[in-house]
Amino acid sequence: MKHILFWVLFIAAMGGIAWNVKRLISYLSVGKPENRFGNVGERIRNVLVVAIGQSKLMREPLAGAIHAAIFWGFLVLLAAVIEALLEGLFPGANLNWLGPVYSLLTISQDVFCVLILVGVIWAFWRRNVSKVRRLQGDAAEKKDATLILALIGIIVTSLLLMNAARYGAGIEYSWAVRPVGHLLRPLAGSGSGAAALFETMWWVHIITILGFMNYLPYSKHLHVMTSVPNVYFGTLDTVNKLKKIDFEDETQTKYGVSDIEDFTWKQLLDGMTCTHCGRCTSVCPANLTGKVLDPKQIIIQTHHRTMNHAPSLVAAAAAGLDAAGGAEASADGAGDGKKFVGDYINPEALWQCTTCMACVQECPVMIEHVPAIVDLRRALVMMEADFPGEIQPAFQNIENNFTPWAFAASERADWREGTGVLTMEETPEEEREQLDVLFWVGCAGSYDDRYRKVTRSFAELMEIAGVKFRILGTEERCTGDPARRLGNEYLAQMMITMNVETLNAYNVKKIVTTCPHCFNTLKNEYPDFGGSYEVVHHTAFIDSLVKQGRIKGMTEMQHKVTYHDSCYLGRYNNQYEAPRALLENVPGLDIIEMDRSKSRGLCCGAGGGQMYMEEKQGKRVNIERTEEALGTGADVVATACPFCMTMMSDGVKATDPDGHVVVRDVAEVLLESVRGSVAADA
Repeated sequence: MKHILFWVLFIAAMGGIAWNVKRLISYLSVGKPENRFGNVGERIRNVLVVAIGQSKLMREPLAGAIHAAIFWGFLVLLAAVIEALLEGLFPGANLNWLGPVYSLLTISQDVFCVLILVGVIWAFWRRNVSKVRRLQGDAAEKKDATLILALIGIIVTSLLLMNAARYGAGIEYSWAVRPVGHLLRPLAGSGSGAAALFETMWWVHIITILGFMNYLPYSKHLHVMTSVPNVYFGTLDTVNKLKKIDFEDETQTKYGVSDIEDFTWKQLLDGMTCTHCGRCTSVCPANLTGKVLDPKQIIIQTHHRTMNHAPSLVAAAAAGLDAAGGAEASADGAGDGKKFVGDYINPEALWQCTTCMACVQECPVMIEHVPAIVDLRRALVMMEADFPGEIQPAFQNIENNFTPWAFAASERADWREGTGVLTMEETPEEEREQLDVLFWVGCAGSYDDRYRKVTRSFAELMEIAGVKFRILGTEERCTGDPARRLGNEYLAQMMITMNVETLNAYNVKKIVTTCPHCFNTLKNEYPDFGGSYEVVHHTAFIDSLVKQGRIKGMTEMQHKVTYHDSCYLGRYNNQYEAPRALLENVPGLDIIEMDRSKSRGLCCGAGGGQMYMEEKQGKRVNIERTEEALGTGADVVATACPFCMTMMSDGVKATDPDGHVVVRDVAEVLLESVRGSVAADA
């Protein structure tokens, strides 16, 4: 009778799981197609390192240990679950035939049951007693989290008691070795009492597991089912390049993302996979400084919108409507009368993102927040012309002057006056073939009074090293990075197309630039537009010159220096060591790291177009970062980015009015040492 009853329960439970899986896959199908199926080996490696190895969770050791104990414990307990199912489906079935392997399984199961219980208690304490800020949600979320923890606790406790009762009931398997079960044996009693306890705990254990699996699709813990697939389908690059929009595709009538059907299926899977852990929000510079942007909520609200809106789109597709017809039929919000951007997602939050990628760096399940935010910006800019008024001048200047600022294009090369630096146009064709690099100066390096000094310093270092270089001068235009990150893809592609034509006309092979934003765009995004070049950041280029002995003779400098990592150089391109290596080459420098450095570095606040907008809410991000820099006791803040230099300089002026601290590019620091004197600050 037991087995018949269990067969009925098992079939019903499996039917419920299958129905939910089919339902969720149908919701993903409303998203746009995207090829995330190549490079199987690398994807499996990501699963082993990130999902199974919990590498990202271990960036926060305490929380990582808690989650790892629970996650790895459930992997180990899979064998116990399989055995319990076999016992219910087929009388006498078990895994004892594995012999010594079964002994190892039973030992590890007992150990991990205890670790899981400790993890559950610890997680409950952090969420409800110590109340870790990033774990706090609304009442429904708290109830859900408590229920999930309780179910996990019941699953492992019932398994321990069930196995303890096996001894007293005389039904233990010959190869079983259960240290915890043996310790609990006195509690289980013996004879018929132990047998009754075993049967009771077996039913509690298996019903809880089957119920748990059927509850997950309706829970915030859906990630238990989707996290491994999401990691497998995660990007194989650092998320440093935006997708190209094909404006020549006449079938494309919408640009960017207005609603969930404009996202890709992978972006919708991101929503289903969010663990609500809040790691993304805990490192977001906008959220840390009191603004409304909450990366976690962007992803959660995407999931909520999917669950509310996708059913109508699926039904429309089943009724024979095409994608456009289905979208039009439910354009007002799938019966809830709400819009995705406006009711689910606060538009103001989208414009506060610095695109620093800290959220993506910390996400334990490889959710891609920043591309989603930029996609939402694209629709607001290109479909609705709905964007902050202060960025309109930047758009107009890029279009008219090829720079975000109101400077004439004819003045782009004025910084070189008195230097002898030549342009490609001024160089005979036969000499162009002998050049080592093209120096991409960038808009800030060409126009900003302070950063022009960095441009000249770097040019002088190259001359000292005997590097043969040229610039484009007035033929150089904005790379398109500001427009792309602000959602104006059409304007960005105008700049990219013109630059690629110019670079290819000169047959440029290698580019060096002082701007990480230019570096990232030229290196990672221009190949999509026919511009493939070897692109090097000036810190790595100078470091190579020093190692080759082409720059030497540095004199001692008595300074305490702290280096501020650029997001677009560090998190975007994993370049942390070259700037530090340059500083270490200068005798006498005392280099002090900030608490948040390298991959954990805090953004200066200028990326993602924030350079052209005003922070109207909360504390200024650059002040937050500057206070951390000054807290090291350094008298020099070193940077390697024009945006970072501007933001840190403004921060120093606001927080150190007496001028005890100066902000310098690493190239300036090195050049001062090479010259043997300290240059005056700007």
